Amino acid sequence: MRFIAIFTLSAGLAMLDAQAATERIRVAAFNTSLYSDSSGGLIQRLQKDDLPARKIAAVIQQQRPDLLLLNEFDYDADGRAADLFQKRYLGKAQSGQKAITYKYRYFAPVNTGIPSGFDLNNDGKTGSGNDAFGFGNHPGQYGMLVLSRYPIDGKAVRTFQKFLWKDMPGALVPLKADGSPWYATEAWQAFRLSSKSHWDVPVETPLGTLHFLVSHPTPPVFDGPEDRNGKRNHDEIRFWGEYVWNRGNDWIIDDMGRRGGLSDGERFVIAGDLNADPADGDGIPGAIVELLENPKVLRMATPGSEGAAEAGRAAGGANQMHRGSPRHDTGDFGPRVGNLRLDYVLPSVGWKVIGNGVFWPKAGETGHDWLDATDHRLVWVDLVSD
Repeated sequence: MRFIAIFTLSAGLAMLDAQAATERIRVAAFNTSLYSDSSGGLIQRLQKDDLPARKIAAVIQQQRPDLLLLNEFDYDADGRAADLFQKRYLGKAQSGQKAITYKYRYFAPVNTGIPSGFDLNNDGKTGSGNDAFGFGNHPGQYGMLVLSRYPIDGKAVRTFQKFLWKDMPGALVPLKADGSPWYATEAWQAFRLSSKSHWDVPVETPLGTLHFLVSHPTPPVFDGPEDRNGKRNHDEIRFWGEYVWNRGNDWIIDDMGRRGGLSDGERFVIAGDLNADPADGDGIPGAIVELLENPKVLRMATPGSEGAAEAGRAAGGANQMHRGSPRHDTGDFGPRVGNLRLDYVLPSVGWKVIGNGVFWPKAGETGHDWLDATDHRLVWVDLVSD
């Protein structure tokens, strides 16, 4: 009997080990365009029957990520928008999909819409959205929201909302045509690197702690020859490369005063609308490539979809001159700009990718009529332990 009991226990442990070995985590990033030009406007939208929000929820319900970053989701201090989106949209079946519940979330302030007090666009005036620490018409516009099926270690979260651009070694300082600094001395001393924020959100998954490194760098457009937005985009992306490399980065200081980057051996996923295409668009060449080739970032097949390729052919225009594969595009920006790969889910070494993709159905396929809710597409990666 004792032998049988021991054998049964061993068999049970083996079954648990087998389950752990086959457990997979789906991680996704999605720029949802759930924002409003007025403070509280998203809450008002979600209190009604908002069709774009229902379509966004349908995409999420269809793809069912375990861990999800939503970009361009307006922040409010009470979390009312996040509550409404979960209860009235994700929590109810949309377009024949199955409702989904995220028990855990992280929702925090961002730099968009926060007045800097300086004339950041040098138009001789202050107080506009262009003079905020991140472009926005009110604090919290274009915010970020993390949703998770697994517990978030809130005490260990690190945010870098207030990290100063000047404190990054080798910062790409914007210059005027005469070589003088674009920003006044006082403005540069107070200028924050993150146009929204950078967050390190530790998530306790069945496969161990996953550091969800999320951000939404400024688009490298809407500026002039000084390329202030392009340079900021470059350095916002570079921040994560420095953070995960953890060599000589004592200059990194989070909002609680803690120094340094991610500890060696920690596994992570970098996610977000990074507003940089490896081959096309207006970003500084190499900005995203340097991150993709970081030694701590896992090499994997690029997520793609046949729907993106179909859309690129149909739109024509700038797409015909793009060098990157249209299958890898994650956003539809019209024929003048063309479709681009801007959204990323980048796991670290220590993970194994067993699948990935971009949710971009072809015409006639389920979900194609949801795509007009936002100009971006959800990107997902399925992970298991290596």
